Amino acid sequence: MTRNPDTQLPMDVLRKFRMIFGSVRQHFREVEQSCGVSGSQLWILQEVASMPGLGVSELAARLAIHQSTCSQLVEKLVARGLLLKRRSAQDQRRVDLSLSAEAEGILGRAAGPAAGLLPVALMALSADTLAVLNDSLARVIEHLPSRDERWADRPLADL
Repeated sequence: MTRNPDTQLPMDVLRKFRMIFGSVRQHFREVEQSCGVSGSQLWILQEVASMPGLGVSELAARLAIHQSTCSQLVEKLVARGLLLKRRSAQDQRRVDLSLSAEAEGILGRAAGPAAGLLPVALMALSADTLAVLNDSLARVIEHLPSRDERWADRPLADL
């Protein structure tokens, strides 16, 4: 069966999107199986490990997610005993985060990059390539008949 040349390229691009999404989903499944936390939770643990005393606002910015989403994820990790919260000595309004011993063990067992496959792959691209990709994706989004921008502030692991 021959494909229509007018639909060939869009279908090839669609297949690439599927490959990206499928690879990302598989990675997050492997993360959860290997260490028992979601991909977004693992990324939070890694960020706190790399910068103990990090606050929720800074953490949300590092993960490029909404602060309320970050707060919810942090609270789940605190409830599981994986993150510890302490009031800052300098500013009592600020809460500093640190890892528990159990969380350190989880980071040691984690499969693959904690940030996920896609952020790592994007960081490997040149600035020029990223700019073209960013513009192209913005054009794709413009053509979506229905779009919800709130998804932009959610971790991929939670989609």
